[in-house]
Amino acid sequence: MPESMHKTRFVSRLTRQTLALVLAGGRGSRLHSLTEWRAKPAVPFGGKFRIIDFPLSNCLNSGIRQIGVLTQYKADSLIRHIQQGWGFLRGELGEFVDVMPAQQRMQERWYAGTADAVYQNLDILRQRDPEYIVVLAGDHVYKMDYGLMLAYHVEREADLTIGCIEVPLDDAKGFGVMHVDDAKRVIDFVEKPSEPPPMPNRPDHALASMGIYIFSTAFLFEQLIKDADNSESSHDFGHDIIPSVINNSRVFAYPFRDAQSGVQAYWRDVGTVDSYWAANMELIGVDPELNLYDREWPIWTYQAQTPPAKFIFDDDDRRGMAVDSMVSGGCIISGSEVCSSLLFSNVRVNSYSSVKDSVVLPEVNIGRHCRITRAVIDRGCHIPPNTVIGENLEEDRKRFHVSPGGVVLVTPDDLGQRLHFAR
Repeated sequence: MPESMHKTRFVSRLTRQTLALVLAGGRGSRLHSLTEWRAKPAVPFGGKFRIIDFPLSNCLNSGIRQIGVLTQYKADSLIRHIQQGWGFLRGELGEFVDVMPAQQRMQERWYAGTADAVYQNLDILRQRDPEYIVVLAGDHVYKMDYGLMLAYHVEREADLTIGCIEVPLDDAKGFGVMHVDDAKRVIDFVEKPSEPPPMPNRPDHALASMGIYIFSTAFLFEQLIKDADNSESSHDFGHDIIPSVINNSRVFAYPFRDAQSGVQAYWRDVGTVDSYWAANMELIGVDPELNLYDREWPIWTYQAQTPPAKFIFDDDDRRGMAVDSMVSGGCIISGSEVCSSLLFSNVRVNSYSSVKDSVVLPEVNIGRHCRITRAVIDRGCHIPPNTVIGENLEEDRKRFHVSPGGVVLVTPDDLGQRLHFAR
Protein backbone atom coordinates (compact mmCIF):
# COMPACT_ATOMS: atom_id res chain seq x y z
CA MET A 1 0.00 0.00 0.00
CA PRO A 2 1.40 3.46 -0.89
CA GLU A 3 2.60 5.43 2.13
CA SER A 4 0.30 8.38 1.34
CA MET A 5 -2.75 6.08 1.30
CA HIS A 6 -1.72 4.47 4.58
CA LYS A 7 -1.35 7.88 6.20
CA THR A 8 -4.75 9.02 4.95
CA ARG A 9 -6.46 5.91 6.35
CA PHE A 10 -4.55 6.23 9.62
CA VAL A 11 -5.70 9.82 10.07
CA SER A 12 -9.23 8.86 9.03
CA ARG A 13 -9.46 6.28 11.81
CA LEU A 14 -8.28 8.87 14.32
CA THR A 15 -10.83 11.48 13.29
CA ARG A 16 -13.66 8.97 13.64
CA GLN A 17 -12.65 8.54 17.28
CA THR A 18 -12.56 12.30 17.90
CA LEU A 19 -15.07 14.78 19.25
CA ALA A 20 -14.57 18.49 18.56
CA LEU A 21 -15.73 21.19 20.97
CA VAL A 22 -16.00 24.70 19.55
CA LEU A 23 -15.91 27.42 22.22
CA ALA A 24 -18.35 29.99 20.87
CA GLY A 25 -19.55 31.85 23.94
CA GLY A 26 -17.23 34.88 23.84
CA ARG A 27 -18.47 38.46 23.89
CA GLY A 28 -15.92 39.82 21.41
CA SER A 29 -15.96 43.23 23.08
CA ARG A 30 -13.00 44.53 21.03
CA LEU A 31 -15.29 44.48 17.99
CA HIS A 32 -17.39 47.12 19.75
CA SER A 33 -20.93 47.42 18.42
CA LEU A 34 -20.47 44.62 15.86
CA THR A 35 -21.04 42.29 18.81
CA GLU A 36 -23.70 44.37 20.54
CA TRP A 37 -26.43 42.00 19.36
CA ARG A 38 -24.49 38.87 18.42
CA ALA A 39 -21.69 36.64 19.67
CA LYS A 40 -18.33 37.10 17.95
CA PRO A 41 -18.43 33.69 16.18
CA ALA A 42 -21.72 34.80 14.54
CA VAL A 43 -20.18 37.93 12.98
CA PRO A 44 -20.40 37.78 9.16
CA PHE A 45 -17.13 37.34 7.28
CA GLY A 46 -15.93 36.98 3.71
CA GLY A 47 -19.05 38.01 1.82
CA LYS A 48 -21.32 35.06 2.72
CA PHE A 49 -19.95 33.26 5.78
CA ARG A 50 -19.95 33.60 9.56
CA ILE A 51 -16.68 33.35 11.50
CA ILE A 52 -17.73 30.06 13.08
CA ASP A 53 -18.07 28.46 9.64
CA PHE A 54 -14.27 28.21 9.43
CA PRO A 55 -13.60 25.93 12.44
CA LEU A 56 -16.76 23.95 11.66
CA SER A 57 -15.70 23.47 8.03
CA ASN A 58 -12.22 22.48 9.18
CA CYS A 59 -13.79 19.75 11.30
CA LEU A 60 -15.93 18.47 8.47
CA ASN A 61 -13.11 18.55 5.92
CA SER A 62 -10.79 16.82 8.41
CA GLY A 63 -13.24 13.95 8.86
CA ILE A 64 -14.43 14.99 12.33
CA ARG A 65 -18.20 14.67 12.28
CA GLN A 66 -19.00 14.77 15.99
CA ILE A 67 -19.01 18.42 16.97
CA GLY A 68 -20.35 20.35 19.94
CA VAL A 69 -20.70 24.15 19.85
CA LEU A 70 -20.60 25.70 23.34
CA THR A 71 -22.61 28.92 23.39
CA GLN A 72 -23.40 31.55 25.99
CA TYR A 73 -23.32 35.28 25.12
CA LYS A 74 -26.21 36.53 22.90
CA ALA A 75 -26.27 33.27 20.99
CA ASP A 76 -29.62 33.53 19.20
CA SER A 77 -28.30 34.38 15.72
CA LEU A 78 -25.45 31.88 16.16
CA ILE A 79 -27.83 29.07 17.11
CA ARG A 80 -30.16 29.88 14.20
CA HIS A 81 -27.23 29.88 11.80
CA ILE A 82 -26.06 26.46 13.00
CA GLN A 83 -29.59 25.06 12.77
CA GLN A 84 -30.10 26.41 9.26
CA GLY A 85 -26.66 25.75 7.82
CA TRP A 86 -25.28 22.77 9.70
CA GLY A 87 -28.20 20.38 10.02
CA PHE A 88 -27.18 18.19 7.08
CA LEU A 89 -25.12 15.61 9.03
CA ARG A 90 -26.70 12.21 9.57
CA GLY A 91 -27.54 11.47 13.18
CA GLU A 92 -28.17 7.80 12.44
CA LEU A 93 -24.50 7.52 11.40
CA GLY A 94 -23.30 9.13 14.63
CA GLU A 95 -22.70 12.49 12.97
CA PHE A 96 -23.84 15.75 14.55
CA VAL A 97 -23.25 19.43 15.15
CA ASP A 98 -24.89 19.94 18.55
CA VAL A 99 -25.44 23.27 20.25
CA MET A 100 -24.41 23.06 23.90
CA PRO A 101 -25.65 26.23 25.63
CA ALA A 102 -24.75 27.19 29.17
CA GLN A 103 -27.40 25.38 31.21
CA GLN A 104 -25.83 25.01 34.68
CA ARG A 105 -25.52 21.25 34.37
CA MET A 106 -22.68 20.83 36.90
CA GLN A 107 -22.71 24.11 38.82
CA GLU A 108 -25.35 26.72 39.56
CA ARG A 109 -23.58 29.30 37.45
CA TRP A 110 -22.95 30.14 33.81
CA TYR A 111 -19.67 29.20 32.12
CA ALA A 112 -16.94 30.78 34.23
CA GLY A 113 -14.08 30.16 31.79
CA THR A 114 -13.07 28.05 28.82
CA ALA A 115 -12.20 25.02 30.95
CA ASP A 116 -15.38 25.40 33.01
CA ALA A 117 -17.43 25.46 29.80
CA VAL A 118 -16.14 22.00 28.94
CA TYR A 119 -16.37 20.76 32.53
CA GLN A 120 -20.04 21.69 32.79
CA ASN A 121 -20.76 19.34 29.87
CA LEU A 122 -18.77 16.44 31.29
CA ASP A 123 -21.80 14.15 31.55
CA ILE A 124 -22.57 14.64 27.87
CA LEU A 125 -18.95 14.02 26.87
CA ARG A 126 -18.87 10.78 28.85
CA GLN A 127 -21.92 9.56 26.95
CA ARG A 128 -20.19 10.29 23.62
CA ASP A 129 -17.09 8.39 24.79
CA PRO A 130 -14.51 9.75 22.29
CA GLU A 131 -10.85 8.73 22.44
CA TYR A 132 -9.65 12.26 21.67
CA ILE A 133 -11.18 15.69 22.18
CA VAL A 134 -10.24 18.70 20.07
CA VAL A 135 -10.98 22.03 21.74
CA LEU A 136 -11.28 24.93 19.29
CA ALA A 137 -11.87 28.65 19.48
CA GLY A 138 -14.93 29.61 17.46
CA ASP A 139 -13.70 33.07 16.50
CA HIS A 140 -10.63 32.63 14.27
CA VAL A 141 -10.40 32.49 10.48
CA TYR A 142 -8.17 29.80 8.95
CA LYS A 143 -8.14 26.47 7.11
CA MET A 144 -6.52 23.56 8.93
CA ASP A 145 -6.48 19.77 8.69
CA TYR A 146 -6.98 18.64 12.28
CA GLY A 147 -6.30 15.05 11.20
CA LEU A 148 -2.62 15.81 10.72
CA MET A 149 -2.46 17.37 14.18
CA LEU A 150 -4.19 14.29 15.63
CA ALA A 151 -1.58 12.02 14.03
CA TYR A 152 1.15 14.25 15.50
CA HIS A 153 -0.52 13.96 18.93
CA VAL A 154 -0.71 10.16 18.76
CA GLU A 155 2.81 9.66 17.39
CA ARG A 156 4.26 11.54 20.36
CA GLU A 157 2.02 9.78 22.87
CA ALA A 158 1.00 13.23 24.06
CA ASP A 159 -1.49 14.03 26.79
CA LEU A 160 -2.05 17.48 25.29
CA THR A 161 -1.02 19.04 21.98
CA ILE A 162 -1.27 22.80 21.39
CA GLY A 163 -1.50 24.36 17.93
CA CYS A 164 0.92 27.27 17.67
CA ILE A 165 2.12 30.03 15.37
CA GLU A 166 4.94 32.56 15.48
CA VAL A 167 3.76 36.13 16.07
CA PRO A 168 5.61 39.47 16.38
CA LEU A 169 6.60 40.16 19.97
CA ASP A 170 4.39 43.25 20.21
CA ASP A 171 1.33 41.21 19.23
CA ALA A 172 2.06 38.33 21.61
CA LYS A 173 0.55 40.11 24.63
CA GLY A 174 -2.88 38.88 23.56
CA PHE A 175 -1.87 35.21 23.31
CA GLY A 176 -0.70 32.32 25.41
CA VAL A 177 3.07 32.19 24.86
CA MET A 178 5.19 29.07 25.22
CA HIS A 179 8.77 27.80 25.19
CA VAL A 180 9.55 24.41 23.67
CA ASP A 181 12.60 22.15 23.61
CA ASP A 182 14.16 20.62 20.49
CA ALA A 183 11.49 17.88 20.43
CA LYS A 184 8.69 20.52 20.48
CA ARG A 185 7.79 19.57 24.05
CA VAL A 186 6.35 22.55 25.93
CA ILE A 187 8.52 23.48 28.91
CA ASP A 188 6.93 26.82 29.82
CA PHE A 189 3.58 28.54 29.15
CA VAL A 190 2.24 31.94 30.20
CA GLU A 191 -1.14 33.37 29.22
CA LYS A 192 -1.26 36.94 27.81
CA PRO A 193 2.01 38.17 29.36
CA SER A 194 2.69 41.89 29.64
CA GLU A 195 6.26 41.18 28.51
CA PRO A 196 6.13 38.15 26.21
CA PRO A 197 9.24 35.96 26.26
CA PRO A 198 10.85 35.81 22.78
CA MET A 199 11.79 32.69 20.86
CA PRO A 200 15.48 31.79 21.43
CA ASN A 201 16.24 31.66 17.71
CA ARG A 202 13.99 34.58 16.74
CA PRO A 203 14.16 37.35 19.35
CA ASP A 204 11.56 39.58 17.65
CA HIS A 205 8.89 36.85 17.69
CA ALA A 206 7.11 34.67 20.24
CA LEU A 207 5.60 31.21 19.92
CA ALA A 208 1.89 31.72 20.52
CA SER A 209 -1.02 29.39 21.14
CA MET A 210 -3.78 29.35 18.49
CA GLY A 211 -6.36 28.24 21.06
CA ILE A 212 -6.42 24.79 19.43
CA TYR A 213 -5.93 21.91 21.88
CA ILE A 214 -6.01 18.15 21.39
CA PHE A 215 -6.50 16.15 24.59
CA SER A 216 -6.49 12.46 25.20
CA THR A 217 -9.93 12.16 26.73
CA ALA A 218 -9.12 10.48 30.06
CA PHE A 219 -6.39 13.06 30.69
CA LEU A 220 -8.75 15.95 29.93
CA PHE A 221 -11.45 14.66 32.26
CA GLU A 222 -8.93 14.23 35.08
CA GLN A 223 -7.63 17.79 34.68
CA LEU A 224 -11.09 19.33 34.43
CA ILE A 225 -12.23 17.68 37.66
CA LYS A 226 -9.05 18.71 39.44
CA ASP A 227 -9.45 22.30 38.21
CA ALA A 228 -13.12 22.45 39.21
CA ASP A 229 -12.17 21.52 42.77
CA ASN A 230 -9.65 24.37 42.94
CA SER A 231 -11.44 27.41 44.36
CA GLU A 232 -8.54 29.69 43.40
CA SER A 233 -8.67 28.77 39.70
CA SER A 234 -10.20 31.00 37.03
CA HIS A 235 -11.13 27.75 35.23
CA ASP A 236 -9.45 28.71 31.97
CA PHE A 237 -7.33 26.50 29.73
CA GLY A 238 -4.65 29.12 29.15
CA HIS A 239 -4.46 30.58 32.64
CA ASP A 240 -4.92 27.41 34.66
CA ILE A 241 -5.05 24.01 32.96
CA ILE A 242 -2.03 24.26 30.66
CA PRO A 243 0.46 25.79 33.15
CA SER A 244 -0.53 23.18 35.74
CA VAL A 245 0.21 20.14 33.56
CA ILE A 246 3.46 21.09 31.79
CA ASN A 247 5.88 19.71 34.37
CA ASN A 248 4.20 16.35 34.94
CA SER A 249 2.57 15.54 31.60
CA ARG A 250 3.46 15.12 27.93
CA VAL A 251 2.53 18.47 26.39
CA PHE A 252 3.68 19.23 22.83
CA ALA A 253 3.44 22.19 20.47
CA TYR A 254 2.20 21.64 16.92
CA PRO A 255 3.53 24.31 14.52
CA PHE A 256 0.80 25.27 12.06
CA ARG A 257 2.51 25.18 8.67
CA ASP A 258 1.52 24.63 5.07
CA ALA A 259 1.89 20.93 4.32
CA GLN A 260 3.57 21.57 0.95
CA SER A 261 5.72 24.68 1.42
CA GLY A 262 6.48 24.35 5.13
CA VAL A 263 5.85 28.07 5.70
CA GLN A 264 3.50 29.29 8.41
CA ALA A 265 -0.08 28.88 7.24
CA TYR A 266 -2.83 31.52 7.12
CA TRP A 267 -4.51 32.24 10.46
CA ARG A 268 -6.26 35.43 11.56
CA ASP A 269 -7.65 36.60 14.86
CA VAL A 270 -10.31 39.06 13.68
CA GLY A 271 -10.94 40.34 17.18
CA THR A 272 -10.66 44.08 16.55
CA VAL A 273 -12.37 46.37 14.06
CA ASP A 274 -9.04 46.98 12.31
CA SER A 275 -8.13 43.29 12.03
CA TYR A 276 -11.66 42.39 10.96
CA TRP A 277 -11.64 45.03 8.22
CA ALA A 278 -8.13 44.07 7.08
CA ALA A 279 -8.89 40.32 6.91
CA ASN A 280 -11.97 40.97 4.79
CA MET A 281 -10.09 43.38 2.54
CA GLU A 282 -7.34 40.81 1.98
CA LEU A 283 -9.88 38.61 0.22
CA ILE A 284 -10.35 41.00 -2.70
CA GLY A 285 -6.67 40.81 -3.64
CA VAL A 286 -5.52 39.07 -6.82
CA ASP A 287 -4.05 36.10 -4.95
CA PRO A 288 -5.18 36.20 -1.29
CA GLU A 289 -3.62 33.88 1.28
CA LEU A 290 -7.08 32.60 2.21
CA ASN A 291 -8.40 30.91 -0.92
CA LEU A 292 -12.19 30.80 -0.79
CA TYR A 293 -12.28 29.23 -4.24
CA ASP A 294 -10.53 26.05 -3.07
CA ARG A 295 -12.76 23.11 -4.03
CA GLU A 296 -10.63 20.66 -2.08
CA TRP A 297 -11.26 22.48 1.21
CA PRO A 298 -14.65 24.19 0.90
CA ILE A 299 -16.04 26.49 3.57
CA TRP A 300 -19.59 25.43 4.33
CA THR A 301 -22.32 27.79 5.51
CA TYR A 302 -26.01 28.55 5.45
CA GLN A 303 -26.71 30.16 2.11
CA ALA A 304 -29.83 32.22 1.53
CA GLN A 305 -31.47 31.82 -1.89
CA THR A 306 -30.64 35.07 -3.67
CA PRO A 307 -30.59 36.12 -7.34
CA PRO A 308 -27.28 37.00 -9.03
CA ALA A 309 -25.74 40.39 -8.38
CA LYS A 310 -26.94 43.05 -10.82
CA PHE A 311 -25.20 46.15 -12.20
CA ILE A 312 -27.47 48.64 -13.93
CA PHE A 313 -27.19 51.91 -15.90
CA ASP A 314 -24.34 52.79 -18.22
CA ASP A 315 -24.45 56.57 -18.54
CA ASP A 316 -21.29 58.66 -18.19
CA ASP A 317 -22.37 60.06 -14.82
CA ARG A 318 -24.45 57.09 -13.72
CA ARG A 319 -22.75 53.76 -14.31
CA GLY A 320 -23.26 50.67 -12.16
CA MET A 321 -19.83 49.11 -11.74
CA ALA A 322 -17.52 47.31 -9.34
CA VAL A 323 -13.72 47.15 -9.61
CA ASP A 324 -11.29 45.06 -7.50
CA SER A 325 -14.23 43.99 -5.37
CA MET A 326 -16.29 40.98 -4.28
CA VAL A 327 -20.04 41.37 -4.70
CA SER A 328 -22.39 38.72 -3.31
CA GLY A 329 -25.73 37.46 -4.57
CA GLY A 330 -28.76 39.68 -4.32
CA CYS A 331 -26.75 42.90 -4.59
CA ILE A 332 -27.87 45.71 -6.90
CA ILE A 333 -25.28 48.28 -7.92
CA SER A 334 -27.56 50.91 -9.42
CA GLY A 335 -25.74 53.69 -11.26
CA SER A 336 -23.03 53.74 -8.61
CA GLU A 337 -19.38 52.79 -8.17
CA VAL A 338 -17.90 50.13 -5.88
CA CYS A 339 -14.11 50.04 -5.66
CA SER A 340 -11.83 47.81 -3.56
CA SER A 341 -14.71 46.68 -1.38
CA LEU A 342 -16.50 43.55 -0.20
CA LEU A 343 -20.30 43.49 -0.32
CA PHE A 344 -22.32 40.78 1.42
CA SER A 345 -25.68 39.60 0.11
CA ASN A 346 -28.67 41.83 -0.65
CA VAL A 347 -26.80 45.13 -0.54
CA ARG A 348 -28.14 47.98 -2.66
CA VAL A 349 -25.97 50.93 -3.65
CA ASN A 350 -28.14 53.62 -5.22
CA SER A 351 -27.33 56.05 -8.00
CA TYR A 352 -24.47 58.56 -7.87
CA SER A 353 -22.93 56.95 -4.77
CA SER A 354 -19.46 55.51 -4.29
CA VAL A 355 -18.18 52.83 -1.93
CA LYS A 356 -14.40 52.48 -1.56
CA ASP A 357 -12.18 50.34 0.67
CA SER A 358 -15.19 49.18 2.67
CA VAL A 359 -16.87 46.07 4.05
CA VAL A 360 -20.66 46.17 3.72
CA LEU A 361 -22.62 43.50 5.58
CA PRO A 362 -25.94 41.99 4.37
CA GLU A 363 -29.14 43.90 3.70
CA VAL A 364 -27.60 47.37 3.69
CA ASN A 365 -29.20 50.09 1.59
CA ILE A 366 -26.95 53.00 0.64
CA GLY A 367 -28.93 56.03 -0.53
CA ARG A 368 -28.18 58.29 -3.46
CA HIS A 369 -25.20 60.67 -3.56
CA CYS A 370 -23.37 58.94 -0.68
CA ARG A 371 -19.61 58.59 -0.36
CA ILE A 372 -18.44 55.71 1.84
CA THR A 373 -14.70 55.22 2.36
CA ARG A 374 -12.75 52.84 4.60
CA ALA A 375 -15.75 51.72 6.62
CA VAL A 376 -17.51 48.67 7.99
CA ILE A 377 -21.28 49.00 7.57
CA ASP A 378 -23.23 46.60 9.81
CA ARG A 379 -26.15 44.49 8.71
CA GLY A 380 -29.44 46.21 8.03
CA CYS A 381 -28.15 49.80 7.92
CA HIS A 382 -30.05 52.27 5.75
CA ILE A 383 -27.58 55.00 4.86
CA PRO A 384 -29.50 58.23 4.18
CA PRO A 385 -28.93 60.07 0.88
CA ASN A 386 -25.96 62.48 0.75
CA THR A 387 -24.18 60.79 3.66
CA VAL A 388 -20.38 61.07 3.70
CA ILE A 389 -18.41 58.59 5.82
CA GLY A 390 -14.66 58.15 6.09
CA GLU A 391 -13.48 61.49 4.72
CA ASN A 392 -13.50 63.49 7.95
CA LEU A 393 -12.75 61.25 10.93
CA GLU A 394 -13.29 64.00 13.47
CA GLU A 395 -16.85 64.42 12.26
CA ASP A 396 -17.29 60.66 12.06
CA ARG A 397 -16.27 60.24 15.71
CA LYS A 398 -19.26 62.35 16.73
CA ARG A 399 -21.63 59.71 15.34
CA PHE A 400 -19.72 56.43 14.95
CA HIS A 401 -16.90 54.35 16.36
CA VAL A 402 -13.60 55.08 14.60
CA SER A 403 -10.88 52.47 15.12
CA PRO A 404 -7.22 53.30 15.87
CA GLY A 405 -6.49 52.48 12.23
CA GLY A 406 -9.09 54.94 10.96
CA VAL A 407 -11.84 52.45 10.03
CA VAL A 408 -15.35 53.79 10.63
CA LEU A 409 -17.83 51.28 12.09
CA VAL A 410 -21.47 52.11 11.34
CA THR A 411 -24.39 50.22 12.92
CA PRO A 412 -28.16 50.70 12.74
CA ASP A 413 -28.16 51.99 16.33
CA ASP A 414 -25.66 54.70 15.33
CA LEU A 415 -28.10 55.85 12.66
CA GLY A 416 -31.07 55.87 15.04
CA GLN A 417 -32.46 52.76 13.37
CA ARG A 418 -32.98 50.69 16.50
CA LEU A 419 -33.60 47.18 15.29
CA HIS A 420 -33.09 45.67 18.77
CA PHE A 421 -32.69 42.13 17.58
CA ALA A 422 -29.72 39.96 16.67
CA ARG A 423 -29.07 39.38 12.97
